[in-house]
Amino acid sequence: VQLQASGGGLVQAGGSLRLSCAASGRTFSSYGMGWFRQASGKEREFVATISWIGDSTYYADPVWGRFTISRDNAKNTVYLQMNSLKPEDTAVYYCAARQGHGLGQRAYEYDYWGQGTQVTVSS
Repeated sequence: VQLQASGGGLVQAGGSLRLSCAASGRTFSSYGMGWFRQASGKEREFVATISWIGDSTYYADPVWGRFTISRDNAKNTVYLQMNSLKPEDTAVYYCAARQGHGLGQRAYEYDYWGQGTQVTVSS
C-alpha cells in the first residue's frame, strides 16, 4: 500500500482544515487506518484511528471533540477533519495503514506510512 497525504496548510487559530490520505492498491478496505503527527523537536504522537469499515474510531485526548476521522473505501481515501484548530496542533501530519481490521494507537502497529503534510496554526 502506498499512501499520499494532502490538505495541509497555514490556518489561523479557530479555523479548520481537512486532510486527505489517498491509498493505492485494491486491499485498502482491509486496513485499519490512523493519523499521527510530529511537531518540531517532539516525538511522533497518535491523533486518530479508524477501523477497516469505519464503524469504530478513537482519538487522542488533545483532539477529542475537535477532529473527526472518516474513510471512503470506494475512493481508497481516509480523511481527518480538523476544527477549532489551536497553535499546538502545528505539526507534520502522517497517515498510516495497518494490516488489521481494528484500531491502533501505537506507531509500531502500522505497516505503511505516507510522506506527511504540514499543518501550521497561527495565533
